[in-house]
Amino acid sequence: MPSFDIVSKLKKDEVQNAVDNANRELSTRYDFRGVEASYSFDKTKNEVKVEAQEEFQVQQMNEILRMKLVKRNIEATAATFSEITRSGKKSIETVSFKEGIDKELGKKIIKIIKDAKLKVDPKINDDIVRVTGKKKDDLQAVIALIKNSKIEQPLQYENFRD
Repeated sequence: MPSFDIVSKLKKDEVQNAVDNANRELSTRYDFRGVEASYSFDKTKNEVKVEAQEEFQVQQMNEILRMKLVKRNIEATAATFSEITRSGKKSIETVSFKEGIDKELGKKIIKIIKDAKLKVDPKINDDIVRVTGKKKDDLQAVIALIKNSKIEQPLQYENFRD
């Protein structure tokens, strides 16, 4: 019976490369010359820490980071930008990245599939939604349906089996 998995994975190495490229661009930009500003990526927490001396510089750094993430094929919906906080002489912002499908999002995906009344069977397994059906065409219709729905998290489709 054909099946596939709906997952949400973050390419941590690509995020690290984007952060490295953003740090490199900071070192060459004229408006950041002589300014203590940097990005740091924590792989365990899936967070990027943006630090600069002033709040407007952090906002400029956000745009640089967004451009570098897009160049690395990381969707903008994967990143959540927090409020800019002031600590001592620095302005700090954390950018967290979504990974995995939680129960609430899994239920939303299943509801979208069931409301379409396609002849498929979606099930939640941990942070994966597995969809099985009798025809490949039905599964492809589910992929198209999910891509067109307004889901606030980037999704990938894996393990398409006959």
